[in-house]
Amino acid sequence: MAKSQVTFNKIEKEKKRLKKREEKQKKKEARKAEAKASGQKGIQFAYVDHNGNLTDTPPDPTMKVKVEAENIELGIPKKEDREEEAPVDKQGKVSFFDHSKGFGFIIDSINQEKYFVHVSGLLEPIEENDTVTYELERGQRGMNAVRVKKI
Repeated sequence: MAKSQVTFNKIEKEKKRLKKREEKQKKKEARKAEAKASGQKGIQFAYVDHNGNLTDTPPDPTMKVKVEAENIELGIPKKEDREEEAPVDKQGKVSFFDHSKGFGFIIDSINQEKYFVHVSGLLEPIEENDTVTYELERGQRGMNAVRVKKI
């Protein structure tokens, strides 16, 4: 009666594991022999200089900057600390607007960019080829025109 296939697979896995361990040991011995031949001791280090670049020389202690823990700000500054940007009204022309679906597109008069506009962002009804003013807001798929009104 022959041995079962499961036993054969177990034996093969064990052989692979032992072979891998043996190769790892050979690589380790080769690294030790190379280190002795080149005269290097220990692990080589990589340092980061004051510009954030990796180097093999230690950084200059005179370039070290002392930072107080109290000066480190974690998180987002409070709303009153941040400078608020005043919304800038842009001008453009309505290239397409579908009243039944409630959306359209505006082409900026300066940079010819096309912006999405939804009926919820309108201050007054618009038609195609109307010249309008609007503000930009970040949407899910890019910049959207909001607070749109005719000129």
